[in-house]
Amino acid sequence: MDKRFKGKKIGVLMGGLSEEREISLKTGAAVLNALQAKGYNAVPIDAGKDLAARLSKGRIDVAFIALHGRYGEDGCVQGMCEVMGIPYTGSGVRASSVAMDKTASKKVFLFHGIPAPAMGSVKGGSVKGVKLPVVVKPASSGSAIGVSIVRKKTGLEKALRAAGKYGPGVIVEEYIEGRELTVSILDGIVLPVIEIRPREGFYDYRAKYTKGLTEFIVPANLRKPVEKRVKKEALAAYNAIGLRGAARIDMILRGPVPYVLEANTVPGLTELSLFPRAARTAGIDYPELVERMLLGAGLNKDSMPS
Repeated sequence: MDKRFKGKKIGVLMGGLSEEREISLKTGAAVLNALQAKGYNAVPIDAGKDLAARLSKGRIDVAFIALHGRYGEDGCVQGMCEVMGIPYTGSGVRASSVAMDKTASKKVFLFHGIPAPAMGSVKGGSVKGVKLPVVVKPASSGSAIGVSIVRKKTGLEKALRAAGKYGPGVIVEEYIEGRELTVSILDGIVLPVIEIRPREGFYDYRAKYTKGLTEFIVPANLRKPVEKRVKKEALAAYNAIGLRGAARIDMILRGPVPYVLEANTVPGLTELSLFPRAARTAGIDYPELVERMLLGAGLNKDSMPS
């Protein structure tokens, strides 16, 4: 146990109110077990509408945020912790909000010259700005929930409805065919790149969380110059948004060019999750990973470049 946290009560915030609640509960349970095994005074907190009252009543000193999706990964809980003066893990309010909003984060990537799929729009039942096929997804959701690949105009309306179930914003972007990669970053240190190979279709919610449906290659088999660029662009995306602590950058590699799809500020930490796989390959076991995430807990951590 790190001496800075001796006697501190750590609340592991899990569950929450988003569509990713079940995954968050699994992440939170794994984190809780790891912290307790390390000797920390960690307790579970299911983050409902009474979260502020529970944190206050429970005399929580530090919040380990294991919440995925809206109200947990989008800056809301981070802002509440700021107001209450409770140090928390991960990125700050502004960075979390921008990363969660795929339209805003894409604009940041493009402004900084980071390759990203072009955005389109839908007018009169047709896609404008990019050619079919396109990817249609909720602007503020994760775990590939509500994501569709539209190859024909006739499938557009159905895809828009599916994405629209998970929030008011929907993003339509260029579909880039290539190798799917993800890059985990811990405190600014880039971990080994993972290649994701779904056995059928694309890496949707089912493929993410069902054993045997996806093959993971870690480290990814990349030529050295390509690997170097993949890591460079992933770190550039991390820094452009102003992320801190643990984050995961999802990418598509077409030829030698890696395109950044999105940034995840609270990466999953379940047995099937990608972040622990990358850390393990780098020689960081699960309890050490969780402890290192805890040690980065703090306040006022936004520092997005101007």
